[in-house]
This record gives sequence, structure tokens and C-alpha cells, in this order.
Amino acid sequence: MKSVLIIGLGDFGHHLCRNIASLKNEIMIVDKKEEAVADLMDITTSCLIADCTESGVLQRIGVTNFDLCYVCIGNNFRDSLIITNRLKELGASYVISQTNDELLAGFLLNNGADEIIHPNKDTSLRVAVKHTNDHIFDYIELRSGYSIYEITPLREWVGKSILESNIRAKYNIYIISIHGPQNGDIPMPGPKTVICADDHLTVLSSEETMDNLMKRMDK
Repeated sequence: MKSVLIIGLGDFGHHLCRNIASLKNEIMIVDKKEEAVADLMDITTSCLIADCTESGVLQRIGVTNFDLCYVCIGNNFRDSLIITNRLKELGASYVISQTNDELLAGFLLNNGADEIIHPNKDTSLRVAVKHTNDHIFDYIELRSGYSIYEITPLREWVGKSILESNIRAKYNIYIISIHGPQNGDIPMPGPKTVICADDHLTVLSSEETMDNLMKRMDK
């Protein structure tokens, strides 16, 4: 369980809050408008109606008590920049700021943000990868050129165990889980697990490796 501060409860902030709450984390929400937080009060630990750009507000909140601080004010860059900067100045452990503008993302990173969320960009990329390749069912982008993919198995893997196919060493792909009508759900499958043709494999792979694998599947 983590302690999370969310500042700004627009559409993205609402979805973020509900998802984080569903994972049993403690959440404090802050927005200038009472109506923005009204429907979230029953799933959060605490709520504050305040303008975080005003002097002293963030200091009273005690931002050092939170593991994560989200700044979800994508429609007002000035406020987002001020709040991001003040959070870091007050000792916030990890600040994540929202923006859909690459140029503005640089300013936020230079003024206290540890990480940037691009809701539109991230969603559009995931949808593009998912719907333009017949062998990829889902996709989560990670850092350093690696991502998690849900894929169909390569034909030469079908009917063989993970060990027999030598998948990790030969293809540099790490199988996280297997799901299918015959195998059911197998998290962290062992080397003796046999792969079926209708399985979905959740794998960790570099983007370059996955590109090469998709080319083999298309042949």
C-alpha cells in the first residue's frame, strides 16, 4: 500500500484516483472546486478544497508524507508548473506531472517533475500497437526500450515446452504469464510448461526484439 496525493480532479485525475483506490492505496485528493471531488470522497482517505498555487497550501498538506504526488492539471500549464516546482522544493519524494505537450514536458522535468504522463500520447500509442498487428493483443510501454506485450506464440514454439524452445536464450524474451483455453491462467510459467497454439503469452521484450519476432510471425 502506498500513500498518494492527487492534485487536480479533471477527467484524467478522476480515472487515476479510481484506479489507484481499486488497488487499496491511501489517497488524498485536492482541487479548487468542490464539485470536482464530490463523487470521490467515499473512496479516498482525505479531501481538500484548495488552490495549491496559493502560498502555504502545499506546506500545510505535508507533501513529504506521500510516496507519490500526481499533478493532474493538464489544461493550465502555469498552475501545473508552479505546483510541480513547489512540491519538489518542499521535499516531495516522487512527483508525476500530466501534460500532452512535449515542449511543456521539458519545462516540468526541469522544474521538479520526476516523471511525465502523456495521457493522449500513451493511449494512442497503445491503441495503435494493439490494433495494427494481428499478433499483439495488448501492450504496455516501459522505460529503456522495453515493453510488455500480450502476443500469440511463434509457430515453432507450439507443442513444445518453454525449455525445449529455449525462448529466453534464443529470442531474448521473458514469458511473464500464459493464458489460454487449455492451459488456463499460468503466472510465471515454469520451464516444463508446454505452449499451445491458442495461448496468449504475456512477455517482456525489447522493442527491437519484438519487431523482429513480428516479422517472423508474418512469414
